[in-house]
Amino acid sequence: MRAVFFLFPLTFLVVSCSKPFSQVGGGQGYLAAFRAPVPAGRAQPLGHEEGYWDGDAVGGEASIRIVRNEQKAYFYKGSQLVGVSPISTGKSTHTTPPGSFKISQKSANHKSSLYGVIRDKATGQIVNADADTRKHRAKAGQVFENAPMPYFMRFNGAIGMHVGHLPGYAASHGCVRMPRQMAVKFFENVRVGTPVIVQ
Repeated sequence: MRAVFFLFPLTFLVVSCSKPFSQVGGGQGYLAAFRAPVPAGRAQPLGHEEGYWDGDAVGGEASIRIVRNEQKAYFYKGSQLVGVSPISTGKSTHTTPPGSFKISQKSANHKSSLYGVIRDKATGQIVNADADTRKHRAKAGQVFENAPMPYFMRFNGAIGMHVGHLPGYAASHGCVRMPRQMAVKFFENVRVGTPVIVQ
């Protein structure tokens, strides 16, 4: 009798976790996207924190859905969900705006024109780790280093998806940070004009 009592809440928890994924579309729930066995010859899923990709052999027009309250980006080919990535969107002071957009630029070795660090030339020590070109200037003996944004996919003005640090919550200046392996996959599979929906 005791075992039944503990199994029911566990089953409810597993079902509850899958709901956000199925609401987004693509017909795959949390467990299907991250833990299901992969058929022989198919791409292996990455770990939960790293993301999931199984779209190399799938055809169809690409599209991306970014769900801010889940901190996840979903990649579709046609109507099929082929990739899921953890992300870090804009923090409360620099939000990632919702809306429908399109990829307008791809740049594998992009650097920010606004943000970076100010470093002491002699010691190499960072004196400002969150420098903004509109507010901060390097003094004598210092240098401003623009923040690297590898595999940048611009979709809304200065905002785009790119490789970046993921602390587990919204923490960027508005861009959508991704783990490197997922940013590479997204970058390789989008073109200028690919739709991006931010919710």
